[in-house]
Amino acid sequence: MKPSPAVLLRVTLVGALALGACAREGAKPRQMAQAGSVPPVLVTGAPTDPTDPFEATNRRILDLNFQIDDAVFKPVAKAYRAVLGPWPRARIRNVLQNINEPAVAANRLLQGKPIEAATSIMRFVINSTLGLGGMFDLESIGGPPKQVADLGQTLAVWGVGDGPYLMIPIAGPSNPREFAGMLGNGFLNPLGYPSPFLASVGRGVALGLDERERNIESVEELRTGSLDVYARLRSLWRQHRDAELGRTTVTEPDMLEDPGETAPAARVPLAATPVPVARPHRTVRQPVAHHPRKWAARKKPARQLVVSRSDGRKG
Repeated sequence: MKPSPAVLLRVTLVGALALGACAREGAKPRQMAQAGSVPPVLVTGAPTDPTDPFEATNRRILDLNFQIDDAVFKPVAKAYRAVLGPWPRARIRNVLQNINEPAVAANRLLQGKPIEAATSIMRFVINSTLGLGGMFDLESIGGPPKQVADLGQTLAVWGVGDGPYLMIPIAGPSNPREFAGMLGNGFLNPLGYPSPFLASVGRGVALGLDERERNIESVEELRTGSLDVYARLRSLWRQHRDAELGRTTVTEPDMLEDPGETAPAARVPLAATPVPVARPHRTVRQPVAHHPRKWAARKKPARQLVVSRSDGRKG
């Protein structure tokens, strides 16, 4: 019997409550070391974000994930890069993404978007045949475009809220809705039968290895260049997921504000203070009113024309 998304969501919420109990037990302030020369972060029982009530426990799980990454995932990702070049890695990535197209089509149908579902099915057929089993993505030469759709997105369309922020061991940032969607998404793909869960896990591990290889430098910069790795990772994950869900994000600052710094003066918007436009100075001459009598008195008499005749008389 296949577990329904509602059952998966209920199980996830129970796990979130268990995390909350662990967080209440270990609420003592402690210093948490970070990678490189970044100073440690003082972690207290009070969460820094109202949507992250299990922050203390989530930070411990993130530490565990970094330890597992340093011991296993990062060395394997480096070996994967060293053994296979960019071309074969791209072919493997395309095949893994093509296998997921039936699940994308199923989620589009559940979201009430039949045209997008048909586009995803057409993409799967074309890339599986003309693209040689999905090794080549024909979108660049006019094939059907790639879509992002999973069960977590479908649950969001149905009105399921985000819930508290969670840090899942090995899997990374999530929340109850996304975690339930991750567990149940494999059951929507008929290519994974008769064992959809194992097929989904296997594909997820392969894609995770490929994703880790492509972000070796990015993760290193995140760990060594952030004042608070946990807070920045939480912000980046939320922005990325909100972009996939088609909604805006209230961004969080990457840099922590100095409480001792003098607050800058409030700036008045430019629209509130119109700037007068300087015009060139022009001298306008006032018209002079002339009195008719004065003008007549000033006027000189006309000269008489004297014509001399031959007879000596004046005309």
